[in-house]
Amino acid sequence: MSRNTVIAAAFNNARWCDAVCRTHGHPGELTDALWLNRAQVPPFYPNVVTLTPEGQTRQLEAISALELPGRWGVKDSFAALDLAPLGFEELFSAQWLHYSPERMAPTRTGGARWVEIRDMAALTAWEAAWRGQPSPSHAVFRPGLLEDLDVKILAAYHEDTLVAGAIAYRADGVVSLSNTFFAESRAEVLRAELLGQLLAAFPGLPLVGYEHGDELAAWCALGFEPIGPLRVWLKKT
Repeated sequence: MSRNTVIAAAFNNARWCDAVCRTHGHPGELTDALWLNRAQVPPFYPNVVTLTPEGQTRQLEAISALELPGRWGVKDSFAALDLAPLGFEELFSAQWLHYSPERMAPTRTGGARWVEIRDMAALTAWEAAWRGQPSPSHAVFRPGLLEDLDVKILAAYHEDTLVAGAIAYRADGVVSLSNTFFAESRAEVLRAELLGQLLAAFPGLPLVGYEHGDELAAWCALGFEPIGPLRVWLKKT
């Protein structure tokens, strides 16, 4: 199960990266071995996502052939590549996570009001909260995502204050959870509420994502299971 689920999670992540890039006018290319984008991608997004633990020679050839300015990233979805000889340095390592749809939803609640973001003004405020600072003129998340039926951008409010958010993306038989943020004082209960929201919105579908450090421990405490390592690499300048 784990190997196939990691592959599904990797494909889902690649399609999500492509969906974001597409709203910026620069869709990527998807093969059976990797997703790559030859254009400048939005901040925090890679130019390459590997899609299989095999085919490493092809993956390395494609990565070495990319000629891009500045620092750009590769998401090695199976922690199977050594990119140091190609001039990359490891940014971080993480674990893919899986939550079975057969598990019960958490019962903890703090009374936050959860909504789906549906207009650009709300999305701008959401991105500012996610970044922890006012959004720049060049936003990462653009209006096209609001029209994608496989995307749910979720926000939680306590009275009129935005206290949490996340993005769920449905593709390849799984739903990925990413771009989460929580008010520090309520993080534990807000994570549990978010999990309940996702299980209700996508009944019968596994949830996936990846985390490291304290966030990894927090999600595992709610029932997510680590299913495999990944690494993110950055090209040195």
